[in-house]
Amino acid sequence: MKKLFGFVLFFSLLFVAFCAWQVFGPTVSVPVDKFFYIKTGSDYAQVKRSLKLQHIITSGFFFDRIAGQLKYPQNIKAGKYEIKDNSSLLSLVRMLNSGFQSPVKLVINKLRTKEDFASKIGRNFECDSIEVIHFLTNNDSLQNYKLDTNTVMTAIIPNTYLLKWNTTFKKLFSRLNSEQEKFWTDERLKKAASKNLTIRQVYTMASIVEEETNKAEDKPLIASVYRNRIANGQKLEADPTVKYALRNFGLKRILHGHLLYESPYNTYRNAGLPPGPICTPSTNTIDAVLNSPNTDYMFFVAKPNFDGYSNFASTYSQHLIFAKAYQKALDSLILSKQKILQ
Repeated sequence: MKKLFGFVLFFSLLFVAFCAWQVFGPTVSVPVDKFFYIKTGSDYAQVKRSLKLQHIITSGFFFDRIAGQLKYPQNIKAGKYEIKDNSSLLSLVRMLNSGFQSPVKLVINKLRTKEDFASKIGRNFECDSIEVIHFLTNNDSLQNYKLDTNTVMTAIIPNTYLLKWNTTFKKLFSRLNSEQEKFWTDERLKKAASKNLTIRQVYTMASIVEEETNKAEDKPLIASVYRNRIANGQKLEADPTVKYALRNFGLKRILHGHLLYESPYNTYRNAGLPPGPICTPSTNTIDAVLNSPNTDYMFFVAKPNFDGYSNFASTYSQHLIFAKAYQKALDSLILSKQKILQ
């Protein structure tokens, strides 16, 4: 009798230990990308099935018991959840039940087109790129923000933003627009007004400067050239706007045929700034435009030593000297490369 009792007690303790291990032990497996996603509108059955398909949990029995106790089946919350090493089933259900999701770190650097932006959002959030494009190309969506389909990208200030994975794009865009409004402080607004530019025009000019150079010292001077050309009623004749119009950002040399391309963004054919930005410029470049000095420069061209800096000129005759020196150096460089390849 004692042996039987001991046998039953042993297996009872073994069963309790097994159950405890299933509930409190590190039985949860970490998925490949360390995150588990619950789409908006998912029900309990879909969540459990997805957990099992991704091999995050192996047994639905214990998951059901814990979920039932915590009333999770009636409390499904969409989101992106980080599955950490050595997690227990109990900690997993508690996390999902609380809706404590891992924020998405949206890093915005230079984006050239709405499609680039939509693609980035679609890769990082629940909303897809088609939904984003529909929003960005619909003036009805944008009128509440005092934007249109040309100026919409001026609402995006390059920065790092923390957002929930299941945030709707409308809320996401509102957040970006709110951050943009904060960026335009009274000081920046006064500087824009002193240069007879609106914030949209400053942003658009900065986007061209951003594409012209990565040299911080040259950015304010290039902005001064554009301001002078606008003041004189001259065309900007900015090569990056041609690339944007053609949607050929890898174009190395702008040829005469490219300059004839009909587009409101082609500043060789149209006077003044284009109707919207050609990229999302850095805050440093925006400030370079706002802080651009008053100069008499009307032209600039890359220096012949290819150090990335430009020579600036006030007269066309001086500009021709700089331009010929650069062209001569460029032709020489191309010739030397051809000889190496032969």
